Amino acid sequence: MITGDFVEDYENMVPFQALLAMGHDVDAVCPDKKSGEQIATCIHDFEGQQTYSEKRGHNFTLNATFDDIDPVSYHGLYLPGGRAPEYLRLNTNVLDMIRHFFEADKPVAAICHAAQLLTAAEVVGGRKVSAYPACSPEVKACGGQYADIGMDEAITEGNLVTAPAWPAHPAMLKQFHALLQD
Repeated sequence: MITGDFVEDYENMVPFQALLAMGHDVDAVCPDKKSGEQIATCIHDFEGQQTYSEKRGHNFTLNATFDDIDPVSYHGLYLPGGRAPEYLRLNTNVLDMIRHFFEADKPVAAICHAAQLLTAAEVVGGRKVSAYPACSPEVKACGGQYADIGMDEAITEGNLVTAPAWPAHPAMLKQFHALLQD
């Protein structure tokens, strides 16, 4: 799991805990941070405005160090959304790590604004990709086909599972878990 400050709280915490509960080993890392350090999360909610509202979320403790990660030794990658992808997509090491999972055809899950990481890594071309609707222009501009699905739905295209927002956790985690079992 590649995460960062102001990642969406639910999109970080729930999958981390659910994947652990399913028996997967999960390392949560953030560039420039070490195991034991914390990131700040935020809570995005749909309260009737034209876009989501944002509130401060929980602190999340990282359990691995980004610089120590060798993507070759991992079976899958989970990318949470929120505001973190805005700056994580500027980190070439993050993008190289994402590309590794696609080149090796390993399972990848991306939710909400994590599509910004996929587009920056240039891995969406020719794929059906869901994301928070505000990310649809980026998906289309990078040659992907934006999948306009319900907020509680997810879509699998090859090794990639995507969903628009945290209400899709049950569908997304079920599909991602299935890919990890193959």
